[in-house]
Amino acid sequence: MKILVISQYFWPENFRVNDLPAGLRDRGHEVTVLTGLPNYPEGKLYKGYSYLGPYTESLDGIRVVRVPMVPRGKKKGIRLALNFFTFSFFACFVALFRCREKYDAVFVWCLSPVTVSFSGLCLKWFRRIPVYNWVADLWPDTLSATGVLRKGMIMGAISRMSSFIYKQCDVNLIASEGYRSRLVDMGVRPDRIVYWPQWAESIYGKEVTNKNTVSFPDVDGFRVLYAGNIGASQGFDTILEAATLLKNEKSIHWVILGDGVLKKWFSEEIHARGLATQVHFLDPCPVDQVPDYAANADALLASLRKAPLFAITVPGKMQSCLALGKPIVGAFDGEAAQILESSGASFVAPSGDAQGLADAVLRMSRLPQAELDRMGGAGRQHFLDNFERELLFGKLEKILAT
Repeated sequence: MKILVISQYFWPENFRVNDLPAGLRDRGHEVTVLTGLPNYPEGKLYKGYSYLGPYTESLDGIRVVRVPMVPRGKKKGIRLALNFFTFSFFACFVALFRCREKYDAVFVWCLSPVTVSFSGLCLKWFRRIPVYNWVADLWPDTLSATGVLRKGMIMGAISRMSSFIYKQCDVNLIASEGYRSRLVDMGVRPDRIVYWPQWAESIYGKEVTNKNTVSFPDVDGFRVLYAGNIGASQGFDTILEAATLLKNEKSIHWVILGDGVLKKWFSEEIHARGLATQVHFLDPCPVDQVPDYAANADALLASLRKAPLFAITVPGKMQSCLALGKPIVGAFDGEAAQILESSGASFVAPSGDAQGLADAVLRMSRLPQAELDRMGGAGRQHFLDNFERELLFGKLEKILAT
């Protein structure tokens, strides 16, 4: 098949979608990627890119077509809104005039904002190409969950626009079964909703135990690793309170690997509360190094803040944690909590429950190594049975062919 993948973010930006075109290419398909100029997360264009381009590249046999856009800047506000708007607006024209091949399918990686899907719908309306919309962020619920908007005329207008977009797509792929009823409530036909969960990138295809390739805090005790975005959705207020509750448990160490809008606040709070000897920060790293950091940890940490949307959300971090073969301690509600509990790999507290998270970490820290190894192995097997890359890419291939 000839497949067009649309995503505002792509290499050299570090997103899971980077793995998708390569996976489809390796299965014999011809893939083009329509994306923006790379500027995430720093908010400025990457070295080698400017408003003059390059707007067309070839990366390992994948044609990449880029869209002119305003970089997001360092803070939320008008720059971020312009970033979203300019990509969504110009991508419609670039899709029509520069992606002129006769594609069999358009796959939209629909992170926020939902307007990313308009460029795919332009190809449906003008060229009759089916659109497969992967609903990574469910709108308008995401706006409410993150506190951007809650009620009012603007929220109502965004809700109607979101409903229109989802109803226009030929298939809405959902990573969480909890999204199904919400989309039906928005008027989407049930036969246009297909469950297709997130996978872990190819680097997680085999167990990794190479501990010596990365620098890890040289401390004795039980080391819990969080790797990923340090943002508003990840429940870092709960993690902070849990670490504070375990302040006297000197053998428990929290290792935070990553970056995000709350990193400065979180770091300042750690020092203000006298936790600097127990909470350790590591700079962001390429995704292919995450397994090496995880090999040094005793357990992995994942969480989401408490919100109705997050109770029906399964974050991609969960698949990666399961694949790494380490026990997991988490703070989740709903479907995500159910998956972790059924895997046999995790102790799970409710989202927002700092005492519950602290108790889970303390309980896990007291387990013998043999039990930790058993839990990690159970999690990896659950990953292989349900979320393994080739398994899910095979399912996607069949979905796109129908």
